[in-house]
Amino acid sequence: MAIQSRRRGINWGGLWLLVPALLGPAGLAPLPASAQSSLDEQTVRLLVEAVTAATEVDLYHARCRSDQSGRRTDNLNKLLASKFRLTVLRVQDDLFPEKSYRRAQARLQEEFLTRLKDAGGCAGAKEGGMPAQLGDRYQALIREIERLP
Repeated sequence: MAIQSRRRGINWGGLWLLVPALLGPAGLAPLPASAQSSLDEQTVRLLVEAVTAATEVDLYHARCRSDQSGRRTDNLNKLLASKFRLTVLRVQDDLFPEKSYRRAQARLQEEFLTRLKDAGGCAGAKEGGMPAQLGDRYQALIREIERLP
């Protein structure tokens, strides 16, 4: 009975994010040169934009709707893993200018919160159509990634 109650209390949804850490140093190595060279400049730009868009939608939902699920980032992560054998964190580490997922996430959050404040907070953003704009941009980028070979 105690084992069952522990299982119910654990959120296993984000456990796959720990897989690279569990693999050890080999799992955390930068992209191999062959993988980096197989991504052309346009694809790199698309991946960076998609990660940014997913992060912004999730930040809006977390800040204005108290939804901490990170659903868009999770869905993008699944798509990137199946199509490119990449993760969102790997894209942030290797393809973002900061070359560090922590610094990239901090910058994205800071920029988004500034935009949200300039829009008049959650109420002003909602009235201005920000949620729809963020969602449309995210969906368009997802469709572009899905069309890639």
